[in-house]
Amino acid sequence: MKIISLAVGPIAANCYIVYDEDSKECMIVDPGAEGPKIMAEVYRRHLSVKYIVNTHGHADHIAADGYVKDATGARVLIHELDAPMLTSARDNLSVFIGNAVNEPPADLLLKDGDILDIGGLQFTVIHTPGHTPGGICLLCNGACFSGDTLFENSIGRTDFPGGSSQQLLNSIKTRLLVLDDSIVVYPGHGPTTSIKWEKNNNPFLG
Repeated sequence: MKIISLAVGPIAANCYIVYDEDSKECMIVDPGAEGPKIMAEVYRRHLSVKYIVNTHGHADHIAADGYVKDATGARVLIHELDAPMLTSARDNLSVFIGNAVNEPPADLLLKDGDILDIGGLQFTVIHTPGHTPGGICLLCNGACFSGDTLFENSIGRTDFPGGSSQQLLNSIKTRLLVLDDSIVVYPGHGPTTSIKWEKNNNPFLG
């Protein structure tokens, strides 16, 4: 598994291009802005994009969905509870920052435990509500793409509509911290971290 990390948009959301080296099949996790920048990496490596996966429905994680879909024909995937956010600038919060984002509707609705096949790779969908009702993480081969659920030494905000601090902490403690300590966490913002580091150092999880 190869992972390309790109910080995109005005608040530097992490977009990940994750691909199988043998087949060159890939998925793009959270294309939140700068579609041409994302696609330049895809073209440079001659990748075939199978899925566009949104870890949740906020604008900074979905705003290049349409661009990438138009360029590749890939299917858009999001948890069923966040699906309305793709097509509603109010629900995805973009209307409040003066740049309305309305993206294509989901082609496939995800739920906890779903498996996504990318070449020879299998990604497990972990439902981690709290930041949004339909927030998810993706687990594969020692890597966890955590969206805005878990960050290095921090956790996702819960003061947006649909957020719940109790739900978020429960999601992290019962769905993520039970994973192997060696798992590398690729968050929606900021640097990579690990399950072990967050268990021992994250001040929100004491």
